[in-house]
Amino acid sequence: MSGGARIERLVTSGTFALDGGVWEVDNNVWIVGDDHEVVVIDAAHEADAIIAQVGDRAVRAIVCTHAHNDHVNAAPAVAAATGAPILLHPDDLPLWKLTHPEHSPHGELADGQTIEVAGTALTVLHTPGHAPGAVCLYAPALGTVFTGDTLFAGGPGATGRSYSDFPTIIRSISDRLLGLPPETTVRTGHGDPTTIGAESPHLQTWVDRGH
Repeated sequence: MSGGARIERLVTSGTFALDGGVWEVDNNVWIVGDDHEVVVIDAAHEADAIIAQVGDRAVRAIVCTHAHNDHVNAAPAVAAATGAPILLHPDDLPLWKLTHPEHSPHGELADGQTIEVAGTALTVLHTPGHAPGAVCLYAPALGTVFTGDTLFAGGPGATGRSYSDFPTIIRSISDRLLGLPPETTVRTGHGDPTTIGAESPHLQTWVDRGH
């Protein structure tokens, strides 16, 4: 059942840094829940804005789709303010430590794990490629999958940097995401949503272009 869960989108701005490069980016912070409790997906850039959006609701978890700095840089501050645990797939700990050498996540994400909030289940899908510990969160009751930087409108997330691999992200998308119902809304780490049905016909095009 869906309970009273709803999806809120907060866009925050900052920088993404890896391999010596720095880029200005806007990130989607997804807040899933109801008037009483929420889960925060990707605490990016602006802790104060995220805390304000949550308000007086209980934060059950801060879930990291992966540990690139632009997705986790506000996580410790949001955790400190709300008492929520930070959850990350252990394969992304090396990336996490690049941003937060003095902090550790509070818990691990595992493929098939279920996170419950406001009567709604979010199922963890391990989808490596953009990062080794990248995950997506599938909420069938909401008709949505939160893909982080694994799948966007127009193709897979970038794989031209450290800790990433193009054949791996293609396998993750093909095996774990494109089999979801075509009407499933894909809510991404950056930019506008799409649907599984809109993206699935283009898999071979992405393979052919090689990125």
